[in-house]
Amino acid sequence: MCYKSPPGVTAVREVFEETGVRSEFRSLLSIRQQHQHPGAFGMSDMYIICRLSPLTYDINFCTHECLRCEWLHVGELTETSSTTPITSRVARLLLHGLEQGFDKIDLTMEELPAVYSGMFYQLYHRQLPAKS
Repeated sequence: MCYKSPPGVTAVREVFEETGVRSEFRSLLSIRQQHQHPGAFGMSDMYIICRLSPLTYDINFCTHECLRCEWLHVGELTETSSTTPITSRVARLLLHGLEQGFDKIDLTMEELPAVYSGMFYQLYHRQLPAKS
């Protein structure tokens, strides 16, 4: 996947293309990065995980991209042994956000002006505590 648009825009588009579910970008949760990944053509492999909110719930998945597609409670993903370590870890992170507040886990996006180009860039970061 080539990132010529912000990760949130790309995630929303990919979720719709692969599942038929319309969604809204909420935050960036984490990034997995790996050098020398097999099949990455000698390049770094980056896997960006976003938190989205569904706008529709009917699933009409792409059979070329997915073998199976269904809604699960995030708690099920933390307890199953039939998932990947990254999925289990992100599910635990999401559960923590549900219980303690997403402000504890989200990397939010702020658009800032680029100094030299006159364009804008997206900065993903944890929010600073409010000044008292």
